[in-house]
Amino acid sequence: MKLNEPTQENLEFMVNAISNKLDVVNTAAMEPKHFDVEKYDDIKDIYDMICYKDNISVNEKEAIVSELGKLRK
Repeated sequence: MKLNEPTQENLEFMVNAISNKLDVVNTAAMEPKHFDVEKYDDIKDIYDMICYKDNISVNEKEAIVSELGKLRK
């Protein structure tokens, strides 16, 4: 998958991957439809960051979820 292209499909893939990696309990808050392709680069940055981390602390998870909350439509 070419994630360098800002498409809705790529956005959905990344949001779902982030949600899974963070073990988000409230999946309704992390539905891809709540994010706009205009914020693609910001979401891609978060996706890239979590993909390279083996472990994510609770504090990091909270910060990432908070940042994603700011990126919602």
